Amino acid sequence: MTHFPAQIKIPATYMRGGTSKGVFFKLTDLPPAAQTAGAARDNILLRVLGSPDPYGKQIDGLGNASSSTSKAVILSRSAQPGHDVDYLFGQVSIDKPFVDWSGNCGNLTAAVGAFAISNGLIDAARIPADGFCTVRIWQANIRKTIIAHVPMHNGQVQETGDFELDGVTFPAAEVQIEFIDPADDDDGAAMFPTGRLVDELDIPGIGSFPATLINAGIPTIFLNAADIGYRGIELQDDINGSPEALARFETIRAHGALKMGLITHIDEAAARQHTPKIAFVAAPQDYVASSGKTVAAADIDLLVRALSMGKLHHAMMGTAAVAIATAAAIPGTLVNLAAGGGKRQAVRFGHPSGTLRVGAQAEQQNGGWKVTKAIMSRSARVIMEGRVCVPGDCF
Repeated sequence: MTHFPAQIKIPATYMRGGTSKGVFFKLTDLPPAAQTAGAARDNILLRVLGSPDPYGKQIDGLGNASSSTSKAVILSRSAQPGHDVDYLFGQVSIDKPFVDWSGNCGNLTAAVGAFAISNGLIDAARIPADGFCTVRIWQANIRKTIIAHVPMHNGQVQETGDFELDGVTFPAAEVQIEFIDPADDDDGAAMFPTGRLVDELDIPGIGSFPATLINAGIPTIFLNAADIGYRGIELQDDINGSPEALARFETIRAHGALKMGLITHIDEAAARQHTPKIAFVAAPQDYVASSGKTVAAADIDLLVRALSMGKLHHAMMGTAAVAIATAAAIPGTLVNLAAGGGKRQAVRFGHPSGTLRVGAQAEQQNGGWKVTKAIMSRSARVIMEGRVCVPGDCF
């Protein structure tokens, strides 16, 4: 009989944050080889989620066969002055052997504060028995500050509540999140990598489209739905069931990444699936969300559909919501124009699962645009706590 290495057990927490789910780890609980970036860390996370899986189901891991659920988070006490916790996010590919560390997950951000409080990563003096605990998060992927306001009751994180979030089945406690200075620099130039609010994106073999290329929350390419043959009311099956449509979006995304300076050659986009995102916008109209409820045009400012890891997202990525809020606040972007134009500090947009309200504070400085913060409400809760098992030779 051939003997193989036994499995090892790693402390982990399975959490929902916003409309995503992920496996959360304390950095110090990982095997020593995985406490620093590299192949060992990536291989462990791939095995935890059940990737790469040529069947696309992640049956042999904790992933649920969608970009929204193939995620990992590593947290530690912050090494940054004025912050409580360092938050590192890995987007784990489902069918390929790689982990994308190029961006943040805004949805899982909602769970970071709760995990940090419950796992001893926040100084006890900063945790109130009741009210809200303000958790100062350093987002290590994009080197940005995020503030989470986590509700507390009797010294414990309050997870249950009546806050409803479209795309999530059950209500929970509301967690307000502030993304501080979500763009890259002080003069506004990097927020729009080309220096323009609207570019003409030329895609060989496909066509030429107006596009807003923005780097706020996460690098995002915004298109007009009508310019690419859509109405803005599409649900997942309308796009994800068409290999041709997905291939076209990926080609547009790759050329947008090149124009944004995120890659130097078009072929590099295949290994950078998490960023940039691609989304399309339209003026409000009535539609039926994936839950079956009707979303009225009068209740929203615009329609937005976004793709993540090559598929139309079932709701909206939190980081893309930051990009939407930021672009909506700046007159002249495609997002702003779809919402009716003019200056605004908040929008409610329609997505496949329902609606979401997001806000951003924008002002002109030195001839460019500066966004000081973007704000949204999410919710989070622990689904399971314990230890996750992986074969001892997987890393």
